[in-house]
Formats: sequence, C-alpha cells, structure tokens
Amino acid sequence: MLPYAVALAVLLAVVVASAQDFYFRRGRAPTPRFAAADSFDGSFNFCRLMYDSVRFYTSGQGWWTDYPNADRNFSIRLSELTKTRVSRQPNGDPNHLVVRITDPALYQCPFIVMEDAGTVSFSDVEVRRLRDYLLKGGFLWVDDFWGTDAWNDWIAELSRVLPPDQYPVRDLTTEHPLFRTMFEIGEVPQIPSIQYWRRSGGGTSEYGDDSAEPHIRGVSDAEGRLMVLITHNTDIADAWEREAEDPRFFYKFSPVGYAVGINVVLYAMTH
Repeated sequence: MLPYAVALAVLLAVVVASAQDFYFRRGRAPTPRFAAADSFDGSFNFCRLMYDSVRFYTSGQGWWTDYPNADRNFSIRLSELTKTRVSRQPNGDPNHLVVRITDPALYQCPFIVMEDAGTVSFSDVEVRRLRDYLLKGGFLWVDDFWGTDAWNDWIAELSRVLPPDQYPVRDLTTEHPLFRTMFEIGEVPQIPSIQYWRRSGGGTSEYGDDSAEPHIRGVSDAEGRLMVLITHNTDIADAWEREAEDPRFFYKFSPVGYAVGINVVLYAMTH
C-alpha cells in the first residue's frame, strides 16, 4: 500500500514525459467506441455505460460526461502504476469501450462506469438486464452527480434494479478494504469539475450547501460482495480527464483521484 506522496511523485514524472499524448474534450458528444467482436482479448477494458437521459443537471452531460479522456487517461495510468494488462488498439491507444445495458457485450465487462446518473431513466428491459448483470458478478461504479435532487432521482432508478429492502445502500467507512487495496485513502475526496474549480476560485462543492459533503456508498449482494459503488458530490473522473490541462489542478486532485480509481478497479476485479 502506497501513500499519496509516492503516487504524486510517480504521476508527475509520467505526466512530464507524456503530456503531449493527451487531448481534451471540446464541443458536442463524441462518437462512442462501441464494443466489437474483437474488443475483448483477455486484458482490461474500461467499459462505460451508455444510457438515455430524461432530465438535465448543470454538473453533467449525460452518459458521456468526462468521455473519452477520463477513460483513456485512466487506462494508461492503470497500466503504468499497476501490473494490470490493459487492452489496446493496434495504434497503442487503450481499448476503452462504451456499452448499452441491452448489449450482449455488457457481460464481457466485469467493471463498468456510469456518470451523471441523476439524469437516467431505465426501461423495464434495462432494469432486468442490469439486475442480472450485477447478480451474476458484475460491478457498477456511479460517479459525478451532485446534490439532493440528483441523488433522489438516481436512487429511484437504482431501487427498480435492486429493491432496497433486499439490497440497501450503505455508507462505506474507511475501514472497508477498498480504502487500502493499493493506496491508503483516509477520506472521500471532493473533486470538482475543473470549470467549477476555476470559476469559483478554488471551490469544490458544485451545488453549494446542497453538495457540501462527498459520500461513498455501496450496495452488496446476499454474500456481502460489493456490486454497486456510488461516489456522490464528487467528480473523481475529472481528476483523470483533466490531468495535463492545469498543473495546479493536477497537484491538488489527480494523485488522490487516481488513488481512488485504482483502488476501486483492483478491488472490483479481485472480489
């Protein structure tokens, strides 16, 4: 297990050497890279869940929030800071993927990420398919949604997938092994979008008093296996997406953002 200082030193050295490899999201939703027949080669694929949004929150853009740079950058750092073999395109780019709940490729992704979850509305078919995926061993990480309204909207949808009387949402304390899978994490970091951080002069709570406290919560199956991880009132993925855009933002948020992300992936893939 490594402290943040070690992670920071390693990440800084890598960023200085390879910052030119990174690009940033601009304009409209990018074209998704859907899974193909040859996408899965036995290595790790960062899989992002595509869904339909029925409402809008100012902190997100629907399924493609932080896409594709968060997915790409995280995959690169995971391959550099751990022994995880990451799937790659012929040009060496990480083979990160977008999957729909109804796509058979979902079952090839033991780990999936979903952002801006307060905007989602699942169909009945999607509810059944996502429940089946999770109960068969899948893992869903929900990140980057803010405030009470978005929380309530997400929980309403999640409750259709996993009834709360059987699968309650519980806070994870720092005693949970996820906090020390590889890096020692002392608390849930509140990471804002880089736009909010700049606009507010260094603030981290995007919805003011309504998002003042970041949370990390989970839902487990009957055997205690964590199936759903929820990081609320924080944008862990922006620490990956924007790592080379502003050194000040990097120093403050990227090391801990990567520490959380790597811990989550390693925990999910080994439990």
